[in-house]
Amino acid sequence: MSTAETRSPATLPPRAALFLPASNPRAIEKARTLAVDMLILDLEDAVKPEDKGAARAAAVAAAGSFGDRPVAIRINGEDTPWFAEDLRAVAASGASHVVLPKAERAATIAQVHAATRRPVLAMIESPAAVLAIAPLVEAEGLCGLIAGTNDLALSLGLPPGAPRTAMAMALQTIVLAARARGLWAIDGVFNALDDEAGLIAEARAGRLLGFDGKAVIHPAQIAGATGAFGPDAAEVEDARALIAAATGGAERFRGRMIEALHVAQAERIVARAARG
Repeated sequence: MSTAETRSPATLPPRAALFLPASNPRAIEKARTLAVDMLILDLEDAVKPEDKGAARAAAVAAAGSFGDRPVAIRINGEDTPWFAEDLRAVAASGASHVVLPKAERAATIAQVHAATRRPVLAMIESPAAVLAIAPLVEAEGLCGLIAGTNDLALSLGLPPGAPRTAMAMALQTIVLAARARGLWAIDGVFNALDDEAGLIAEARAGRLLGFDGKAVIHPAQIAGATGAFGPDAAEVEDARALIAAATGGAERFRGRMIEALHVAQAERIVARAARG
């Protein structure tokens, strides 16, 4: 990801990625007014079985109508009757990415990429996926991992309201695997829609773990997640001062030792701040 900050919007990791049901035309229309880095038109969990066909058609119609903003389509899983038709729909759409839920096999990721000709975001939602993550990240066409924290918590047998620390190993494994292959790492959703402080705290904790951004499920969560995954004014000031002060090699800066790697880190912070 070392060069990601200079790439086009479709290749920058999103600070916030908004899931919205493709079956809801009002949500799609509202999304056109939202300042969010990525939209994910959902054909899976957010859509009733009887609405799958209509949602698929709506996703195809909408996906290419958001300018240069990245728009992904989350398809149904490979074990569902909608999988093959979803693949054909994504291939015919203007979507920039495809999201594969419940990814557990590298072969499935490669199949989705080959069929859709789109970069794949794989959702890690089970213990089996976490344990198989090393071969998963070698899959052709994979561009990032999304932590599917709700399904992961369920499959781990965690009680309702269990703290995120109960999934710490799984979350860190997702980040480690993504970083090892230069992929995006997107943190999972925060379910409490009216708890902005809780959302921001969880997003900040995700950033400290190394995640690039956070999946969100409501427009009211966009600003909090985006802000948490962007540098604040103090970070930007410090980064700019460090870049200006650095002369090469190891040296002292504001009471700490810095070298080339710290300059690179500071340059990334400045680039992220410039994103707006």
